[in-house]
Amino acid sequence: MATGSGKRAFWMHQAAEYIMGAVFVAQGLQSPTPLVPSICGGLVMLNTACAKGPLSAFRVFGRRMHRLLDGVVILVIIAMTVQPFITVDSSTRLIMAVLTFAIAFIWIQSDFSESAKAQRKLDAAAAKTAAATATSTSSEPAAAAPRPRAVVRPPDGTMADTVGRTAGRLAGKGVNMYREQSAKRRKK
Repeated sequence: MATGSGKRAFWMHQAAEYIMGAVFVAQGLQSPTPLVPSICGGLVMLNTACAKGPLSAFRVFGRRMHRLLDGVVILVIIAMTVQPFITVDSSTRLIMAVLTFAIAFIWIQSDFSESAKAQRKLDAAAAKTAAATATSTSSEPAAAAPRPRAVVRPPDGTMADTVGRTAGRLAGKGVNMYREQSAKRRKK
């Protein structure tokens, strides 16, 4: 589905979270007290890896649940940053706070809507259920379930959309040029 106005695509959200998780772990490895930042980085990466999305490793839960768990992870990291029980170096605490702010900013700017493919599956399942319900409740023949249509996104005018469309066109032109050259070589 088209991302909301000004919102970043979910794959970008996932990529940024993987990077942030790796930075947390790297900070933990450089810190004299590595336990807390390493756990925080592991939580961020595990949450991202389990969400259903293009860069997922496990696909355990959907994007709406990931959005909720992102908020929980942010709160856990804030609690781990300010907690007085486990010793954490002061510079590590500062870096953890900055990284938490970055993750929260990415979270606010991300689009968590389901992908077009998943949405079509949900629409088809709903239409099938509606058709089955209509058939069982009436003696009239049920109308055929509407076929899911391909989603054509109109340009939304954002820089990301413009860059993506331009990159797609350039890739298509490159493929076409390669095919033309291959056809010329075969003819010789």
